[in-house]
Amino acid sequence: MRPDIIVDHAYSDDAAIVKSGGPRDLVLTADVIAPLVDDPAAFGAIAATNSLSDVWAMGGEPRFALNLVFFPDDQLPLAILDEILAGGAKKCAEAGVAVVGGHSVRDAEVKFGLSVTGDVGPGELWANTTAEAGQALVLTKAIGTGIIGQAIKKGVASPEAAAAAIASMTTLNQGAARAGHAYGVTAATDVTGFGLLGHALEMCRGAGLAAEIAAEPPLLATVEGLARAGVRTGASARNWASYGAAVRLPDGLPDWRRDLLTDPQTSGGLLIAVAEANAGAVLALVRSRGFDAAAVVGRLVAGVPEVRVQG
Repeated sequence: MRPDIIVDHAYSDDAAIVKSGGPRDLVLTADVIAPLVDDPAAFGAIAATNSLSDVWAMGGEPRFALNLVFFPDDQLPLAILDEILAGGAKKCAEAGVAVVGGHSVRDAEVKFGLSVTGDVGPGELWANTTAEAGQALVLTKAIGTGIIGQAIKKGVASPEAAAAAIASMTTLNQGAARAGHAYGVTAATDVTGFGLLGHALEMCRGAGLAAEIAAEPPLLATVEGLARAGVRTGASARNWASYGAAVRLPDGLPDWRRDLLTDPQTSGGLLIAVAEANAGAVLALVRSRGFDAAAVVGRLVAGVPEVRVQG
C-alpha cells in the first residue's frame, strides 16, 4: 500500500483515508442506491443520508459532495429528478456539506447517491482494525428497512411502517458519531447492505476478534410482524449464503429472526465499539440526540473472527 494511504478496502471499511499533507486526513467515499420509496424527494434525502454516513462511520466529518445521478430522462420528466436532487441537497445542507457538482448518466433505472469528501483529525479515526476485545457494541438505529422496503414494493406496508422507515433512513448519523467521540469510541461501522451480522463480522475480521450479538436487536415499527409473515429480501438470503459459515446461531432460532439479522439496511445506524464502562454514557447521549431506538446489542471478545448470536 502506498505510504499516503492510511485505510483502503482491505478490511471492508466504509471509506478510504488518505493523507492530505495537512493536519487532518481526507476521507473518501461514494455510494449509490435505487429507490426504496415512491416519493422522489424522500428518496433523494435517503440516498444522501446513506452516502454521508460512511464518513461519520470512520470518525470523520463530511465536507463536500458530488451528485451521482442515473436517470431515464427519455422516460420520466425531469421534474422528478429535480425533486430527488432537492431532497439530497436538503440533507447535505442539514449536515453542513456543500454540493459542489456531480455527474449524470442516462439509465433505464433511477439511481442516486453521492461521492463525499470529508476529513478526520489525529486520534479521531475509526476503522474495523481499531476495535478492541471487551468493548460493548452500541447500535444507534433500529433494524428493518430492507423488509419494509420489500413490503412497500409488495403493497403490504402500512403507512406507519413506511413512515418509520423513512424517518430512520433520513436521520443523519452525525449526532451519534459526535457522541462517540465524547466517550472514547475506537471503532465503528454503519450497518447497511450486509445487515447487522455482516457488518459486525467485518469489524471482527479487521480486528481479529469475535462478536456476541443479541438475537433480538431493536426493530422498526411492524417489522417483526412482516418478518413472521414471510416478508424478506433476496439480499438477506444472499447475505446469509456469503457469510453464514462464520456465524454461530443458537439452537431453535427461527428463520424469520435470522432474516432480521441479515436484513440489508439502507442508511442504517452506526455500530459503535466503546469500552463497556462508557457504554451507558454513550447510549444516553446518543438517545438524547434523537436516536430513541439506540441500544447495546453485543460485545467484542477474544477469539477467531466470527459472530455468535446470543439467544
